[in-house]
Amino acid sequence: MPDIRVHRSHALGLKKAREVAWAWAEQVEKKFDMACTVLEGKTSDTVEFTRAGVNGRLIVAADHFDLDAKLGFLLGAFSKTIEAEIEKELDALLAKGAAKTPRAKPKK
Repeated sequence: MPDIRVHRSHALGLKKAREVAWAWAEQVEKKFDMACTVLEGKTSDTVEFTRAGVNGRLIVAADHFDLDAKLGFLLGAFSKTIEAEIEKELDALLAKGAAKTPRAKPKK
């Protein structure tokens, strides 16, 4: 069972969701010294991430993100703090991605 599980629904579509996921991967690589690998698929992508004491994956779909992470013994004590930080970062990126999504023009 993962120590951290985060699910976020969105309405970005797969193309925008990929952009958000790649931005997230870049952030965690820099901020937490993670190694990230993106595995692209037709209907979803998987971002695998790892570093000493942490490994997990982020599933990127057209309408949701699912993140599962397993923390090592030392980081396990901080799981709630780490989960809150992940949620904050992912929510900020989703909000930014949604703001960039053009809205449909009203019909006259």
